[in-house]
Amino acid sequence: MNHINEEYIEDYILSILPENEDYLKELELFAYENHIPIVEREVAQLLKVLLKIHRPKKILEIGTAIGYSSLVMASSTDIDCSITTIERRRDMVELAEKNINDTVYKDRIKVLYGEAEDILPNLDDIYDFIFLDAAKGQYMEFFNHCSNLIQENGLIVSDNVLFKGMVASDDLVIRRKKTIVKRLRAYLKHINYLEGYTSCVIPIGDGVALTYREE
Repeated sequence: MNHINEEYIEDYILSILPENEDYLKELELFAYENHIPIVEREVAQLLKVLLKIHRPKKILEIGTAIGYSSLVMASSTDIDCSITTIERRRDMVELAEKNINDTVYKDRIKVLYGEAEDILPNLDDIYDFIFLDAAKGQYMEFFNHCSNLIQENGLIVSDNVLFKGMVASDDLVIRRKKTIVKRLRAYLKHINYLEGYTSCVIPIGDGVALTYREE
């Protein structure tokens, strides 16, 4: 239970989701067995729908993990869409590259190893879709960099923004997570009041924020 929705609602949503392709199911099992956080299935489904509507040509992801969400996005976009994904852990980079290279999407996904705050200022491309799924306490810093990398009419999707409900209720806050919660609250207020952008928060998974850059 992540305190975002009632458990019966979560269970129902998951029950009506179509099964993923075999390689994604294998990654879901691997992540579960090895306690590696990956995007929730209902959020993965949201990504698929958004990508089919938006039809981006260049995607930037911050937080690769084992490559699951990169592959979800690759499978939901056209063949001419490229994905750049950043991961700070070497072991995750190696796992992600192996998982990606076992699929037909290997030529469309590029994994960059390093800290996002070091890599983002040095990227030359402009992206039409950005997915934030890394250190939650650094979302403001990531977003500030991404605001220089997202094109007009582009979309930034931020995962885990309600952080097991703690962002919405002080009663749920764990003491050691207070700093992250404080930063996420500041982040959500920032993107909702930022001139030139329109945002919303969707209470599925662990909370997802959509931020649209206006023309």
